[in-house]
Amino acid sequence: MAKKVTMQKIADHLGVSKFVVSKSLSGKGGVNETTRERVIQAASQLGYFTQKNAYVQGIKRGSPPAASDRNKQSVLVLMPNIRFQTQDSLYWGKIVDGIALALDQEGLGMVIVSEQRADNFINILNPSGILGLVGVGQISTSLLLEVHRIGLPMVLIDHEDPLIPSDTVFANNVDSMSRLCNHLMAAGHKQLHFIGNIRYSRSFRDRWAGFRSALEENALRTPDGDDEMLLLEGMDDRSFREPFRLWMNKQKKAKAAPTALVCANDSVALTVSEILLEEGYVIPGDISVTGFDNIEDASRNQPPLTTVHVPKEAMGWAAVEKLLNRIHNPAAPLEKILISADIVHRDSVEGPADSGQ
Repeated sequence: MAKKVTMQKIADHLGVSKFVVSKSLSGKGGVNETTRERVIQAASQLGYFTQKNAYVQGIKRGSPPAASDRNKQSVLVLMPNIRFQTQDSLYWGKIVDGIALALDQEGLGMVIVSEQRADNFINILNPSGILGLVGVGQISTSLLLEVHRIGLPMVLIDHEDPLIPSDTVFANNVDSMSRLCNHLMAAGHKQLHFIGNIRYSRSFRDRWAGFRSALEENALRTPDGDDEMLLLEGMDDRSFREPFRLWMNKQKKAKAAPTALVCANDSVALTVSEILLEEGYVIPGDISVTGFDNIEDASRNQPPLTTVHVPKEAMGWAAVEKLLNRIHNPAAPLEKILISADIVHRDSVEGPADSGQ
């Protein structure tokens, strides 16, 4: 039987005092951020967070509510990236709609919190009135650490933390992107290029993995890992416009322009399409463009965008179901739920202009 991972074991592993470990894991001051991150990482690697009842404060929340008093309980929805992950977002808003519908069916309330600072977050949280947490999008390790510390059950949507274990819900990004690329190759495309920062999110990395595997399976060359189009900055505010424009013009002069651009999401694809039209390209006559997510603007674009439909409301609904199951079965193995996503064929794709490429 494996020995329990204690704070002392973590301290010995790092060569620091147990006091430093305790301070770091409790979220209290007195420890610099670098040391705190080292402690959290070591705790995760040693399996501290995956132990039953590890690192949980003695907060009395009572047993799961009966149907008669469920209206007195709420689920916390954490959306800390308030600039871009909001209820008004064409992507994130639909996920929140799915969460709200599922909670309403269960007679549960929803409290949306956009706090980004871990110390402020714990001050506003009243765990005795919260059943659990659904995290939406990118959330810092420090915030998730606070949730884990108080023993609040949680499910993350479109995000997973490398250190803090939890149930997660994603679209099946790898397989869906692979099918999309196979569709492009079946149309005759052999020069495909991925556009988007693969370090931006887990979903972007998975979509890149699906792109790369599809090309490798068809013996086509994939972009190098240091390709500038794989590391584009400015995904949220579209500040990648000029770097992409310069790159595309450079490819054109070198007669190495791709025949199809496979974008990490619809927002990137719509921006890319706008720039291509400004530069005199015809879509899809000169170049095909695809997106991912199927936000509402994708169908309104000219030409309408071929994309992958992510069932956003279903992801929110699945997260609520998983959270309620987790509350009733706290010792069950953690799960990563993948929701199937389908290609939506529209007018931004056709065969390459020169089928001999």
